Amino acid sequence: MIVENMQVVAQEEIAPSIFRLRLSGDCAGEMKIPGQFVHVQVEQGINPTLRRPLSICDVDVENRELTLIYRVEGKGTKRLTEKRPGDAVNVFGPLGKGFPAEVLKEKQTAVLIGGGVGIPPLYYLAKQLVNRDVNVMTILGFRTAADVFLEKEFTALGETVITTEDGTKGLKGYVTDAFRQLPENAYDLFYTCGPKPMLQAVETAALSPGYISLEERMGCGIGACLACVCDLTVPDSQSGKKYRKICSDGPVFRAGEVMI
Repeated sequence: MIVENMQVVAQEEIAPSIFRLRLSGDCAGEMKIPGQFVHVQVEQGINPTLRRPLSICDVDVENRELTLIYRVEGKGTKRLTEKRPGDAVNVFGPLGKGFPAEVLKEKQTAVLIGGGVGIPPLYYLAKQLVNRDVNVMTILGFRTAADVFLEKEFTALGETVITTEDGTKGLKGYVTDAFRQLPENAYDLFYTCGPKPMLQAVETAALSPGYISLEERMGCGIGACLACVCDLTVPDSQSGKKYRKICSDGPVFRAGEVMI
């Protein structure tokens, strides 16, 4: 883990209230595991007090660049949108346990299912899977056509299905509608990130093992404050613990491991 004042390279709004932020700094070279996150300090001082946990969307190790995609939800993320090229952003990371890309062999198939701001961490995962010669299919869910982002980027890596709740683009419905249409043995493993109702539905519909990534508000980001605890479905047989800390034990868990 590194704490560094990274420099803003670029920032743009890529969908309503969705921003893509590119940062440059040495710690980008440490961010090699998809599904991890960074804790971003929006301003110096105590307003806002807490850092914001943001998923790693992409990393360019050679050029020392980190890409984050986030949704404006409050005062902190609103201030983050005001950062311009040349400004400094204090970043702490990488944090958490990410997606295990290495569990799949060459020519196997992974299905990636994402909704909303659960989509960005799946992009870095998709790139790594393709580099391992794994077949990647992606299902992305949005409310409406105007909300769609990263479609071209995912399509360049494999078959990509877009779903919208109102049917203005792609398949009308939810990601699980497209997921359930996949025939048995069409994929070997699934990875998913998004809101909890979506994760619950994906777990129920899945025909294979998989991994889920939980989105949660966090305090410290390193497992000390217990602000992001989730319950285990079965208590740990060795430690007896009945919970996991999303920030340090996750945010990625085996499907069925924790209650969502």
